[in-house]
Formats: sequence, structure tokens, C-alpha cells
Amino acid sequence: MRAANIALLSLQACAVLGAPAPQASDEPVPTSPIVEDLNAALLSGIPEDALSAMEALDLARFEEIQELLADDASPEKRSLFGSCTLSKLRIRREWSTLTKSERKAYTDAVLCLQSKPATWPAAQGPGVKSRFDDFVAVHINQTMEIHYTGNFLSWHRYFTWLYEEALRNECGYKGAQPYWNWGLTALTGLENSPHFDGSAYSMSGNGAAVPNQGNIVITGGDGLPPIVLPPGTGGGCVTSGPFKNMKMNLGPAGLDLPGGTSTANPEGPFAYNPRCLKRDLTTAVNRKFANATSVVANIVLPQNIDAFQMQMQGIPGTGNIGIHGGGHYSLGGDPGRDFFTSPGDPAFYLHHAMIDRVWYLWQALAPNSRTKGASSVAGTRTFMNMPPSGDATIEDIVDIPYTGGAPKKIKDLLSTVSGPFCYVYL
Repeated sequence: MRAANIALLSLQACAVLGAPAPQASDEPVPTSPIVEDLNAALLSGIPEDALSAMEALDLARFEEIQELLADDASPEKRSLFGSCTLSKLRIRREWSTLTKSERKAYTDAVLCLQSKPATWPAAQGPGVKSRFDDFVAVHINQTMEIHYTGNFLSWHRYFTWLYEEALRNECGYKGAQPYWNWGLTALTGLENSPHFDGSAYSMSGNGAAVPNQGNIVITGGDGLPPIVLPPGTGGGCVTSGPFKNMKMNLGPAGLDLPGGTSTANPEGPFAYNPRCLKRDLTTAVNRKFANATSVVANIVLPQNIDAFQMQMQGIPGTGNIGIHGGGHYSLGGDPGRDFFTSPGDPAFYLHHAMIDRVWYLWQALAPNSRTKGASSVAGTRTFMNMPPSGDATIEDIVDIPYTGGAPKKIKDLLSTVSGPFCYVYL
């Protein structure tokens, strides 16, 4: 199977009933009012209830971590968190809750990163022109080893944190990485949200409208049924907001186009190919696949890490692109529909911070087994085990070169308040 077809499989998300069965190592989730509220929200299907239940779980976990990091906590408890302390703890917040000045500080830092020279060797990637591009390049380079693998969640957690570190250490950003709660934009519509309304305090808006666009057809090959998605209301170059003059330098590598086709740069994904950032905001995709109830389902239903990450990434052939694909295809455009170069859209990092938040909330329901130990990792070391590879373990190394971080073992990336990390979500 060609690489583009393999890549497209990763964005075919799983239906809830397609999730793997529980394993013997599953830790029962204790009953609590918060868990009862999550289950009630899932059964009711009311988006506002689902959003409130997630916020309650955020707050409960934050309060628990505050207690564990308190100065009067026992040395045994404190030793679990290494260098993470209350004074160092960062709080990642939803984009819409930030003040205008906080949003602008974030986008200014992104623009700063785009203005700094790359560290990626020019001989290996002549199209890598900036520090921002360094992150795109490493994602392209490792794509087939970081999706549908045992390190999918830990790799992207570390990747997003290293990007946050670059914004802070190289561009003077003082805040934490914000996240994009897809459940909110599913209610308001993407173009009406503070995230993508095109104002100076947004992540930029839609692309210019392209009339008569055809559907997006995701074809996985191997006899799997295609997934047909509607086009959005844009499709052209982004014309508003902080990133209206941004240039994409890398790719495309496997870009889905309206009309059911795809394209790739014949000179390769690392060649210099400057072009505008394009978006095709598609609220219909957001509402169908990345709504608040589907997020709660991904937190409540899976009882082991294999089931959790398969439900998030998607079981090929189920016809549901789920929360991971839902966010990517809601953005649309170039690179939003390109599995390899998707970090080229600055909104990628808000999307993957939300992916990380969902993992963080799922872990919070049973932290003893879900943030440490062998049962916290499942999967092989290659995409859908193609080519065949060994099983991933917590001792495996996550190495993301040219981003500023040292290689880390997966076991050091499982908790947001240990290893190199010290952050929570609210």
C-alpha cells in the first residue's frame, strides 16, 4: 500500500462499538459524582452537560494535584513529581477564555518563531526555513512511526510541550499552551468562534471562498469503504487575522483535495514550496465528529489504553473520523487535510493540546494505572504494524530532534506533572 493511502487510514476514526474489548489489566474507575455526571451527559447527548462534566473533571484533577504538590504533602508523595512544584505549575486554558492581550501574546510568539532561522540541516530539508518549520519537518519525518503506534499519545504530548517551550524560551511568551475545545465550536460554528473569527485576537479565520467545491473522499485502500465529507465554506488562502500573510514552506505530502483527489509535491515533502496557508472551515465535520458528547464518550467508554487510543485515532473501515480526524478535517485546507504536514497550520497545536487534554482527563479517572506502569502503553512501533515491528514499551525512547528537547523514555512522558512536564488543564 502506498504511503498516502496508509496515512489516510489514520484519520478514519472508530465507532464506539468498534473499540477493543477491555483487557484483564483494566483498573476499575471509582464511582463518584463526576463520573456519574459524565455518564449522564453521555446518555443525554446534551452538549452543554458534556462540556460542564469535563470542566468539573478538570477542576477535580487540578485540586487533587494541588494537594499532592502542597508544601505539607508527604515526602513520599512529593517524590512522585520530581521538579514539578505549585510555583512552577502551568495552567493550560481554552482559547476562548483567554483575554485579548493573552491571545495576541500567543500569536505574536508564533509569528516570532516563524521569523527565526531553522536548526534543521539544509542538506536534509532545503524547504525548512524557520524554527516553526523545524517542528513541521520532524513531524513529516516521523509520521509513520507516531500514529497508530504505542507512542502516539506520548510523542504528541512531548511535541506540543516542546513547541510551547520554544515559544516561551525563544520568543518571550509568558503563558501556557492554549487548547481548542472542539465542543465549543461545534455549538457556535467555527467562523463565529473566537478561535477562527478572523479578528486580530483569533488564530486567523477561514480561507477565501472557493465556489463549487466537491466533496472530500478519504479512501484507505485494501477494500475499505470510502468516507465522504462535505467541503467547507472557504478553501482558499487565509485572508484575515494574525496569519493572513503566513507562508507554508513544506509539503504537501498527502493532501486531500475537494473532488476526491489528493496531491503531493513531486520534489518531495522537504523541498522548498512556498505558498499561502489555506483553510476550509467545515462546521458540519466539527459537529458530527468532534462534538462535546463524542469527547465524553472517548473519556468514559474505553477502559484500557488500547481502546482509548484506537477510539481517538479511529478503527479503519468504521466510517467515523472521530475526535482526532474531526479536528483536522474541521480546519481543512492546506495543510489541515495533510496527514504529514498538518503542524504547518498554527491551529494544530491548539488541536493537539485538546487531544492531550482528553488523554489527561481519561488518565484522571484511574491515575494509578493510566499514568505509569506497563499497562499505560499499547501498540507497536510502526503505523498499524506496517511494516511489522515489536510492541512498544514504557522503556522506548521518544526522540524529536531539532525541536530543543532531549530524548525521553515513554514512561517519563505519561504524566503532565512528572518527567519534564509541570502543567494541568482548566
